[in-house]
Amino acid sequence: MEHLSFRIGNQLFFIRVVDAEGKIEGPGTLNGLQMIAERCNGHACLLPMKRSLWRGSWSAMEKGWGLIDAKTMAPINPLALVSDEKIEMSAWEKHDMAVQIVRDYIREKGYRIMSSQGNPDVDPSIWFVGDSTGPEWVVVRSTQYPANHAERPLTWDSIMKGCSQLSSIGHFASVAFVSIDQKFEEGNEAPVPLLRGCGVYVNFSGLE
Repeated sequence: MEHLSFRIGNQLFFIRVVDAEGKIEGPGTLNGLQMIAERCNGHACLLPMKRSLWRGSWSAMEKGWGLIDAKTMAPINPLALVSDEKIEMSAWEKHDMAVQIVRDYIREKGYRIMSSQGNPDVDPSIWFVGDSTGPEWVVVRSTQYPANHAERPLTWDSIMKGCSQLSSIGHFASVAFVSIDQKFEEGNEAPVPLLRGCGVYVNFSGLE
């Protein structure tokens, strides 16, 4: 996966830091980087770094942002790619946002996050130390108006079985989104798309 990601305007950038001399291999893979960029309709970028023999510090090889396109190897200026185009959030983005909301909730409760990840194909999404003083896990699902509650996955039992070696304490978290531009004027009103960078209302009532 990526080592760093950020959004500027309507564009997403996923960064993998690489040793320009090929001596050090960081975690994750280039394929993983390209996969998440494609599924999020974002840009897969590399950040080539070189270590100074004298100071031991690392610095970017490229000028400016130091980024290059992971496919073309051409330099990238993120600001030049930002536009006024309205881009709908991908399923991955919505799920990742839901995970962030649940993660913040757990932290506000005073619990310690062990790990979290935003891949919608991987369960559970979060591990934390809760009231049990041991590991607990959370399966996160997101949904969008007109639905106001996400359903537990049909694979719930297999998820429990897979997690049982570490913990038998699991939770479910439903996070529902609706655009702030939704009018709520008709009962059968079509959902307003969730646009990248635009406001949303959130319905999340805690862990179940």
